[in-house]
Amino acid sequence: MNDKAEWSDARLLGAIADGDRRALEVVYERHAPWLLLRLSRRCADQAVVDEAVQDTFVAVWRTAGKWNGKGEAAAWIWGIGIRRLLDLLRRRPLVVSPAYEQIMVSAEEQVLLGIEYGDLGRALDRLSPELRAVVQATVLDGLTTREAGKLLGIPTGTVKTRMMRAKALLREELT
Repeated sequence: MNDKAEWSDARLLGAIADGDRRALEVVYERHAPWLLLRLSRRCADQAVVDEAVQDTFVAVWRTAGKWNGKGEAAAWIWGIGIRRLLDLLRRRPLVVSPAYEQIMVSAEEQVLLGIEYGDLGRALDRLSPELRAVVQATVLDGLTTREAGKLLGIPTGTVKTRMMRAKALLREELT
């Protein structure tokens, strides 16, 4: 199996950790399209999204050796990508409309920043990593329970059970 396009994500990340640029190209080709699409759903500024995607794969190059091999590599890449997007949104100067003197930030961007810094963000941080991953995949990323199960490497029924537990804990925390 010499063609790296046929390699698993885990094997590719191991090769990237060893400095293999072709492995990074394959990971980029495999994961950049869906990452670009998902981040575009969360931010209207395409330049910011493009920069977040680029920063994500720079981080993959630099930190591939830190991936613990648990769960799906795509979930790990998504975690990097959404954090890069949030970092860029935080650093971005606020745009003020002279006519209305209102801050022009998309609703999606406000929600993302609220999750990062608000009560919901603190409540999510208190969830176990397993419950938080299910909430992120199904609620924040908009995946079906089947898609979330595949991404997280767990059965669909487990996704549903963890989501029920997470909702109950979040309800307690936020009331």
